[in-house]
Amino acid sequence: MTKIVKLKSGAVLEDQSSYSRLVAVGDWIQVSNTAGRNPDTKLIPEDVAAQTHQVFANIARALAAVGSGLGDVIAARVFIQEPADTPAVMAIFAEVFRGVDPALTVTCPPLGSTVYKVEIEVTAFRGAAQGAEVIRLGV
Repeated sequence: MTKIVKLKSGAVLEDQSSYSRLVAVGDWIQVSNTAGRNPDTKLIPEDVAAQTHQVFANIARALAAVGSGLGDVIAARVFIQEPADTPAVMAIFAEVFRGVDPALTVTCPPLGSTVYKVEIEVTAFRGAAQGAEVIRLGV
């Protein structure tokens, strides 16, 4: 039987809206859309770069709780409130995922609150960091 793990981070919204921060089904891991709120202080930075770094810290913390990490991410969806912030967010994304190179969607919709400048959700496969092969088309 496949093991299913539902991770709760303790955020009030998870209980109010009835969702999990992360759900792992076997080696497949889905991390919910994640904002840059520091889970310890409950504060969210005003700066988009600081928010983006906190988003990745939050995602890494959730993945670590189920024995995974950012290197196992195979797909990411990035939601940026203001299109003008896209270069700053994506520069940090590139730092975090250089060599991991997940499939990617970037979009600029309104987010749930104007305090959120960026939110990211990821799909990971436990162990993907050890088995990646890069194929270049048209080279």
